[in-house]
Amino acid sequence: MLPHRGAAQRSRRDALRGDLTAGARDPDTRAMPSEPLSTRQLEEALLQAQRAARGLRVCSPEHGKLAFVLMKLGRSAAAEEVVSDALSLGTGGADAYDALAFVSMHLGQHERANALYRRATELAPRDARFWYNLACSERSLGRLGAAESACDQTIRLDAAHYGAFLLRSELRVQSAAENHVAELEALLAQRSGDYRARVFLGYALGKERDDLERYDEAFAAFAAAAAARRERLQYDVAVDERKLARIAAVYGREATAAAADAADSARFIFVVGLPRSGTTLLERILTGLSGVRSNGETDYFSQALLGASVGEGDVFARAAHAAPAVVAAEYARLAAAGPPAQRIVEKLPLNYLYAGAIARALPAARILLVSRSPIDSCFAMYRTLFAAGYPFSYDLGELGRYYAAYAGLMHHWRAVLGERLCEVRYAELVKEPRRIGAALAQRCGLAWDDAAVDIQHNQSASLTASASQVRRPIYGTSSGRWRRYERHLGALIAALREHSVALED
Repeated sequence: MLPHRGAAQRSRRDALRGDLTAGARDPDTRAMPSEPLSTRQLEEALLQAQRAARGLRVCSPEHGKLAFVLMKLGRSAAAEEVVSDALSLGTGGADAYDALAFVSMHLGQHERANALYRRATELAPRDARFWYNLACSERSLGRLGAAESACDQTIRLDAAHYGAFLLRSELRVQSAAENHVAELEALLAQRSGDYRARVFLGYALGKERDDLERYDEAFAAFAAAAAARRERLQYDVAVDERKLARIAAVYGREATAAAADAADSARFIFVVGLPRSGTTLLERILTGLSGVRSNGETDYFSQALLGASVGEGDVFARAAHAAPAVVAAEYARLAAAGPPAQRIVEKLPLNYLYAGAIARALPAARILLVSRSPIDSCFAMYRTLFAAGYPFSYDLGELGRYYAAYAGLMHHWRAVLGERLCEVRYAELVKEPRRIGAALAQRCGLAWDDAAVDIQHNQSASLTASASQVRRPIYGTSSGRWRRYERHLGALIAALREHSVALED
C-alpha cells in the first residue's frame, strides 16, 4: 500500500537531499519517509512497475505503484491515465483503491481521492488504516465533522492507531463540555512504555489541555512528547548551523544574480519561511484570487536544482554553479503540470534554503518570506509533531540555535536579493489582511479581491498542519501565545539571546 503521509500532510516531507538535508536519522522508520530516489532509480522502478501492471484485468495495487512512479518522474498526464484506466477495470481490493487515492491526492484530484479512500473503507470496513486515510482526506477538504467521525471509527477498530488521536484533537477547539483529555490521560498512563503512544498521545493531550487553558499541564504534555521524539533522533544542530552558513557563503551577490529568464518565471510565487509561521495563511489568501492555484508543498525546485548540480566541489558549490536555464526548465516542467493558471504558488517552507538559487534561475518569480516573532515562531514549532524534517524542533535549546542560524541566512538573503525578496510579517498580516493582501497582490501582478481574506470560504484542499485552522476566519490570537508558557521557555529564550537574536516580543 502507498501510505497516506499522516494527518493531512502536516509538512511531513524533508525536501532537502544529500548534504543539503536539514534532517536526522530516526530508527523508528514508520515515522519517516523513504529517501528520495534518483531519476535513474525511478526509471528502473518504472520498468518494474510497468511489467507488474501489464495485463491485469482488475484494479490492483500495482496500478497505484505505476502511477506513483510516473508522478515522481513528473509525468502527471501519464499517471492520470493509469489511474483512469485502472478505475475502468474490474473491482479490486481495498489496497488498490487506497493506492490510487494517494496518487490522486498528489495529482490534485482531491474529491476523487476522497471517494477512493471511502471505497477502501467499504471494501475493508474493519481495517483501521483505511478509515484513518479517509479522515485525513476529509480534513484536507474541510469536512471536519466527517473527519472526526472517521477518526472515531479508526480508534474503535485499533486503539493503538495513535495518529488518529492526534488528528482528532486538531480538528476543532476542544471545550470543557466536549474533549478527550480524560481518555488521553488514561491511555497514556496505560501505555507509557510505548514510544509511539508517548509521542502521538502526548501531543494530542498537550493540544487539548491548551484549548482548555490548562497551560502548565499542556506544556508538561508537549515537553514529554517532544523529549520522547528527540530521544529517537540522531541529530546535531551544529551540523545544520554549518550548512546554513555554507549556503550563505556560496550564494553571494554574483551567485544570486538573475540569469536570462528561461521559463516565463513571473508565473511562479514561492511562499517560504519556518513551519508554523503563517505560510499556509498567505497561501490561502493568494489562492482566493482569480487565476491562482497552488502546488502545495513540493520539492520540485530542490529536485530541479540538485539534478542540475554537477562538477567539482561540495554539493553547495555545485548547486551554486548549476546552469540556471537547466534548473528553470526542469522546475517549470514539474511545476506547470496541473490545471492551467495565471500564477502558481509553491509553498514549501524549506525553500528558504534555496532563495538565492530561485532568484538566479527564476528571475521574475516572486519570493514571499513570511516572518513571525522569534519566540512565537519557535514555540509554534515546539508544540507541533513533524514526522520528518525540522528535527531541531524537539529541544528548546536546539530550537534557539537553529532559529539563530536561520535568522542569519535570512539576513543574508535580504542583503543580496534586495527587492527580489518580499517580506511579510505574520502579525501585520493577521491584523490587516486586506491591506497587506492587496499590497502583495500588486507585487505579484494579481488583481485584488477583498473576498480573498475570507479564507474559510476557500474550498481548495489543504494538506498542511494548518488544514483545520484555515477553515476558520483569520484570527490573531496565536500572536503572543508563548506568553502563556513563558515560565517554561527559559532555555529557548536564553539560546536566542546567546546568539544575539533580537526578541521583538
